[in-house]
Amino acid sequence: MKVILSVDPVKYPLTGIGRYTYELASRLQKRDELELLLLSNDRFVAELPAHAAGTPNTSLYKQIMPDIKSWLYQRLRKSYIAVEAAKAMKDVISRHALNKNKDAVFHGPNFYLTRFDGPSVATFHDISVFTFAQYHPPERVRFMQRQMKLAMERASMLITVSTSARAEVASYFGYPLDKVRAIPLACSADFQPRNEMETNPVLKRHGLKYGGYTLFTGTIEPRKNIDGLLDAYSALPEAVRREWPLVIAGFHGWRSEKLHARIKAAADAGWAHYLGYVTDEDLPYLYAGARLFVFPSHYEGFGLPVLESMASGVPVVCSDSSSLPEVVGDAALTCNHDDVVTLRQLIARGLEDEGWRNGAIIKGLIRAAGFSWDQCAEQTIQVYRELGARDRL
Repeated sequence: MKVILSVDPVKYPLTGIGRYTYELASRLQKRDELELLLLSNDRFVAELPAHAAGTPNTSLYKQIMPDIKSWLYQRLRKSYIAVEAAKAMKDVISRHALNKNKDAVFHGPNFYLTRFDGPSVATFHDISVFTFAQYHPPERVRFMQRQMKLAMERASMLITVSTSARAEVASYFGYPLDKVRAIPLACSADFQPRNEMETNPVLKRHGLKYGGYTLFTGTIEPRKNIDGLLDAYSALPEAVRREWPLVIAGFHGWRSEKLHARIKAAADAGWAHYLGYVTDEDLPYLYAGARLFVFPSHYEGFGLPVLESMASGVPVVCSDSSSLPEVVGDAALTCNHDDVVTLRQLIARGLEDEGWRNGAIIKGLIRAAGFSWDQCAEQTIQVYRELGARDRL
């Protein structure tokens, strides 16, 4: 069976979708029954793109307009017209490459789907640009809404990363449920329990102490509910906040200026630290060294950080919204994302209740072991087989 997988998301820094694409491609390459073709933008490549730190940016604009001046590039990248024109140009070129392989199944792992004359499948990680458009820049909403609608028109089938997202796609769009498959994500084997000696070299570089902090990871943006997290944490007793300060790691996101001002004020008060983006190499040690992981997000298509935390042997407090309950099961303390009072109480319990903590660690490790990239790849291959069989009828 021939499969074409778009590997455009595999680039530095490796985001959740980039990680999904990389892990899936790595496993599909090992399957003897597959002839896997990797499509990178408008051409087929022999190997997965590099995604290590320092890898040159291979964004859409820089490929289509390589000689454009940097100042003009920065302005065009926010232009709806420029984005649409660049995407249309890329689709024309990609379609030409794709349609030389009409006997293949084409998989777009990142919402988008170039028109293809053979069977195709797109992965939808969430539909927040429709259901929570207020949490995205307007230009992103316009672009992604159009591309996702096109993907639904073009796809023979859709994959979602959780049953919650599957139900949401079907109900919101009236999309046939029998054309959507829920295939959960997994986390890297690098996320595992580690002792103080193992984690200290990394933690010391970041000014942290083993078991001496509460961790949040994610892009600094409104959707992650960092405002609610800061409200809840600031209401803890001062002694608790100083013993286990809040550590926040993640890129600057959209509309993050006020959030960064609040984080800085908390840091100046001595109960928070902002680390910025943490490398893939350091991140597993940052998780494993934490006392507690807190993730009160408003909305997640899957919620990979809570899975990474459980796999690292760290107890979790998170919101009970969207897909998070199906990831954590009964291994975490959960509450409504807007309930700051309960969130504060759960954080306090997660830090101080040793009985609950010990049970949560065991439950979390068991829960995390139920998710694997091998399983994700196998279930994805089943979708390819189904589409291939349909195409032969």
